[in-house]
Amino acid sequence: MEIHFTGVFIAISTFLIIGLCHPLVIKMEYYTGTKYWWTFLLVGIVCLACAFFVSNVVISSLLGVTGASFLWGIGELFAQKKRVQKGWFPMNPKRKDEYDELKKEG
Repeated sequence: MEIHFTGVFIAISTFLIIGLCHPLVIKMEYYTGTKYWWTFLLVGIVCLACAFFVSNVVISSLLGVTGASFLWGIGELFAQKKRVQKGWFPMNPKRKDEYDELKKEG
């Protein structure tokens, strides 16, 4: 009987990639707000584009998962700002004015 670890490796890697993107979104929103959301877009598109041209199934899969996670992170970045406004996460006191603007709008 032959055992294949590729699927399990991709599953564990996917879990880790998503797990690393979560704190990345939190830190990015804390330090820079949402003004650099386009970096998530750029990284996501580059990773997805590269996935098309890599013949190795594992690497192509990981590039695809990374790209999709960064694209998903764009929405999470804006949602994180709302979570901070609700008090669920700490606010960066250096950017207090940005959160005050949200209160006036919402």
